[in-house]
Amino acid sequence: MSRKAQSQWNFGELFPAEQTRRVLTVGELTTTVRKLLEKEVGEIWVNGEVTNFRAQASGHCYFTLKDASAQLSCVLFRGEAAANREFLQDGQKLLVQGTLTVYEARGQYQLIVRALEPQGIGALQLAFEKLKRKLQAEGLFAQERKRPLPRYPQRIGIVTSPTGAAIRDVLHVIARRQPSLEIVLAPCRVQGDGAAAEIAAAIRLLNEWNAQTERRSPDRRDQLEPNERAGLETGAPSEKQRLDLILITRGGGSLEDLWAFNEEAVARAIFESALPVVSAVGHEIDFTISDFVADFRAATPSAAAELITEGPFASRQFVAAAARRLSQLVRQRLELDRDDLLQLAQRLVRVHPRRQLRERAQQVDDLQTALLRCVRQGWRDQRTKWQTLQQRLARLKPSAVFTLRRQTLRDLERRLREQSRQVVVRKQTSLEPLQARLRLLSPENVLARGYSITTDDATGKVLHTATETKPGQRLKTKLKSGEVRSVVEDTV
Repeated sequence: MSRKAQSQWNFGELFPAEQTRRVLTVGELTTTVRKLLEKEVGEIWVNGEVTNFRAQASGHCYFTLKDASAQLSCVLFRGEAAANREFLQDGQKLLVQGTLTVYEARGQYQLIVRALEPQGIGALQLAFEKLKRKLQAEGLFAQERKRPLPRYPQRIGIVTSPTGAAIRDVLHVIARRQPSLEIVLAPCRVQGDGAAAEIAAAIRLLNEWNAQTERRSPDRRDQLEPNERAGLETGAPSEKQRLDLILITRGGGSLEDLWAFNEEAVARAIFESALPVVSAVGHEIDFTISDFVADFRAATPSAAAELITEGPFASRQFVAAAARRLSQLVRQRLELDRDDLLQLAQRLVRVHPRRQLRERAQQVDDLQTALLRCVRQGWRDQRTKWQTLQQRLARLKPSAVFTLRRQTLRDLERRLREQSRQVVVRKQTSLEPLQARLRLLSPENVLARGYSITTDDATGKVLHTATETKPGQRLKTKLKSGEVRSVVEDTV
């Protein structure tokens, strides 16, 4: 079988079909990834902490959700009707709903946000925060509109359930601290559906009742005291009939149990109340909208009762100690008056004419003594000057000069004799050691020790050895005392 002829340029199939690669552009790959993410993941809920938040001038919001191990880019477009945008800030933990997609221009996957809510806050708490921000923006929580409580309330209104534990706690504290306090109860439900409307209605009812009690009937005008009648004629409320404040209270419970006090209707009613309002809802850790709107907030119903009765209770202690305090003040005043009297008596003694005359006489004596002292001192000064001049004149006389010179000469002569005598003494003192040394070296001192000196009688030469002599030579031997003359007979 013959082979098929092939051209020299026919190399066969260089790239077989099974080895062909699929090459995509970056855009195609990014689009594929985006479609895959949107299909497989789609709408999701993600929680994390907001960081790198920035709001563009266009109204779009960009931020990053992060946790301990990763981060996710997010975008909330301006046209998206997402609530709770105010919670978008760095550090806020959010629960975010959106669609996971890829921003193809940067090849970065991101979450397009549809809804968000604070993480860990339920629907009630979220509604609470929204209402709180709304009312705060309207000024219902402003401190400048808070009214002080009367120090000595005589009648108060209470908005609460007549069967709850809160009213019993309040009545118990009031009976112990201020039994004379009158209470007007506006009963209502404090929990459940419709409770908020009843609370708001009770607040308005107490305000209306207070306005009615301020308007006295004409047939009782004659029984009023003059100052009360004048106040009624001018439209001023009567202190003996009007309410002093309103207490809104209930015991503790969950957020759902206390929700009636977080309703806007209750907040509006408290804000519109003409009477000061004290809110004591729940326990110390519970906070409601009514606490922020009210003029005062108490941690518990009992604490609210103590707050209301603080003035009378403190005054009772003051009155109990008034007698002792009054006695102490009287004693102090008597002591002060006694001191003032003593001071006045001393001042009277000081300003008496006799004392002033005596002081003036003493001053005259002092002046006279000072004048005499000045005269004596001046005389002494003049005498000293005269003596000084006299001495100077005496020093200038020739006889005095000669006398002075003569005395100087005598002194010099005396000093010369004294110095000469001292020189002789010093010389004698230095000569004595020399004499002692000379005596030690003197021949007489040697002779005194038993020695003798032999000399030639004719020549006087001192002989030291026997060879210097000869027989018949005449010798002279000097001893300590006297001399001996001899003749040499022989030498040895």
